[in-house]
Amino acid sequence: MRTQVRDIASPVIPAQPFTPASGLGNPHVQTLWGPLWRTKPLIDHQRERLWLDDGDFLDLDWHGTPSAYAPLVLLLHGLTGSSASHYIVGQQRALAAQGWVSVALNWRGCSGEPNLLARSYHSGASEDLAAAVAHLRARYPLAPLYAVGYSLGGNVLLKYLGETGAVSELQGAVAVSVPFRLDQCADRIGLGFSRVYQAHFMREMVAYVKNKQRQFEHDAKQEGLATLAELGTLKSLGKMRTFWEFDDRVTAPLNGYLNVDDYYRRASSRYFLGAIQTPTLIIQSQDDPFVFTHSIPEACELAPDTELELHAKGGHVGFIEGSLRTPQYYLERRIPQWLASLHCGSA
Repeated sequence: MRTQVRDIASPVIPAQPFTPASGLGNPHVQTLWGPLWRTKPLIDHQRERLWLDDGDFLDLDWHGTPSAYAPLVLLLHGLTGSSASHYIVGQQRALAAQGWVSVALNWRGCSGEPNLLARSYHSGASEDLAAAVAHLRARYPLAPLYAVGYSLGGNVLLKYLGETGAVSELQGAVAVSVPFRLDQCADRIGLGFSRVYQAHFMREMVAYVKNKQRQFEHDAKQEGLATLAELGTLKSLGKMRTFWEFDDRVTAPLNGYLNVDDYYRRASSRYFLGAIQTPTLIIQSQDDPFVFTHSIPEACELAPDTELELHAKGGHVGFIEGSLRTPQYYLERRIPQWLASLHCGSA
């Protein structure tokens, strides 16, 4: 069942209802299908390194050959993901099938190489997204530019859109499985079976810090090592079990926030939705094991050009349809369709 929270006048073709594949109705199966059981599509990437003003870098992985006027889509992965994540690779292949070029952004330290500064990527890193958008706009000033963000990437995207308003430099945006309220999502992922995801993320995020420390030791970066040392010993970091602990001890101090409460308040995209002026589609499920239903915004919070597709099922970045024998991927059908319709309507 699909509930369209906001019915707006636009050139967009209405979405077909999403029906989970038979046997895949459980939200955890939907969530885990992609990373555990999907055969990842194989595509070619051409990597570009984008140097940032603070001396750090982002790696951009291109699929297809961009041109002056052809539409271009920037893809933003989620927590502990990368341009190699199944949902990114699948979406790049789907976009290529309709002749569109895409570029997947790897957040700081997510491309297989630790980033150069002590600071990390996080759910509020809209300044890094702004740098990527400015870079793409400078290189291809006449190309229609769109963005698609998943989970953490979706939160960063919506925050960026709200901050920039009428000057986002994007012709359209899609956000999927968004943790609109980071504090509430930190509570939700600590309940029931979702604690399995929490444990996985804790291991991956602590490993992210350890990898950075090893690189700093190898490069003799004393300033970076001193900053990481202020977080506590790696052994003590390894004992953390919740997002609240990690974000208070690691994310907040590394990225200029006073504490975890300051970080969650300033980085949660729900507080930025009303200021968005870019045509935006949000795809969300009511059974997302990372997000309480009361964390999903009300229709009155959305800007006039924002459409919220709220599905009864789909899990977190799941939305697997078809059948067990031949699974299909709603996001790889719906998102290119929506972007193409938006593009045709604005041409």
